[in-house]
Amino acid sequence: MSLRQVIKKISADLENEGDGAVVRKSITKIHHELLDPFVSLVEFSVSPLGGFRDHPHRGFESVTYMLQGGIIYQDFNGHKITIHEGDVQWMTAGKGIIHSEMPEEKVNNGLQLWINLPSVDKMIDPKALELSSSEIPRADEDGVEVKVIAGESMGVQSLSYTKVPIMFLDFTLKPKAQTHQTVPESWTAFAYVIEGEEGVFSTSNSSTVQAHSVVVFGKGDGVSVLNTSSSKLLRFLLIAGEPIGEPVVQHGPFVMNSQAEIDMTIEDYRSVKNGFEGAKSWRSE
Repeated sequence: MSLRQVIKKISADLENEGDGAVVRKSITKIHHELLDPFVSLVEFSVSPLGGFRDHPHRGFESVTYMLQGGIIYQDFNGHKITIHEGDVQWMTAGKGIIHSEMPEEKVNNGLQLWINLPSVDKMIDPKALELSSSEIPRADEDGVEVKVIAGESMGVQSLSYTKVPIMFLDFTLKPKAQTHQTVPESWTAFAYVIEGEEGVFSTSNSSTVQAHSVVVFGKGDGVSVLNTSSSKLLRFLLIAGEPIGEPVVQHGPFVMNSQAEIDMTIEDYRSVKNGFEGAKSWRSE
């Protein structure tokens, strides 16, 4: 295994967004080229009376992974469901979707990853699919537990529901435990630390990585992670995907290939056409 080295660390600071929502944005516009096909990664915390009210999207897909509490999802196609702790939602915005994501309980915490769509797929029909926590396969060996949300790890495999092939693994390492994970050599790969302060990524002389940080890996076909703590767990997501290699222009909730396409998207949304027709009569409950 040719180990990938850490080439960049990104810290995610707390900021307020929307009504009653606190977010940590660790992947933003400035990272698009480095982290192709990934567009955004946000860890969010939402309290009742707040949330993400009716808003549009176009041009990408998302993975929402709940860490605590629950989020009530509704869209203009009539899809309504609560995503509970440990559940995953795969959503394709495609040519256009309008939805809301509102808190269910007192404390609601999760992560949302945006994956770009290739230009040929940006105007496909929108959809949403949920997997309950019990449907996600797991493996546990030598102090390492993994939930395989997409991809393969420790002999367990799970489907990816995005157009671009991705790997999405949730690892928990007990004190002093270590894991080695194979990653396709041509894919972009990064890790996001959810819990723990003493994770060492790649070689033994790497510095430890704090919670709520992203580590971006360079080239190679594997990643090694060690929990150097003698008493605390280390929990992190290992995410990888096949690069698209196309221009990316993001304007808020829209992700396209050019400014002209962004301008057209804004016009389509304002005029309620070309994918946004459902906005004429729909409002979330």
